[in-house]
Amino acid sequence: MSARQIQRLVALFAFGAVLLNYPILAIARGDAVVLGIPAPYVYLFAVWGLLILLMALVVERTR
Repeated sequence: MSARQIQRLVALFAFGAVLLNYPILAIARGDAVVLGIPAPYVYLFAVWGLLILLMALVVERTR
C-alpha cells in the first residue's frame, strides 16, 4: 500500500468520524420519514455505504 493510499484512508476516517459524530447526526433526528424508514436510519446507512464505497475505490485503484 502506498503512502498516498494511506493518507487517503486516514482522510476518509476523519471524514467518517465527522459525519457520524453527534452534531451532524442531530440534523437527521426527528420525526422525518424517508420511504417509510426513519430519517436517522437512512442517514446512518447511507453514510456507512458511502464510506465503504470510497474505501473500496481507494484500495482497489490501480495505476
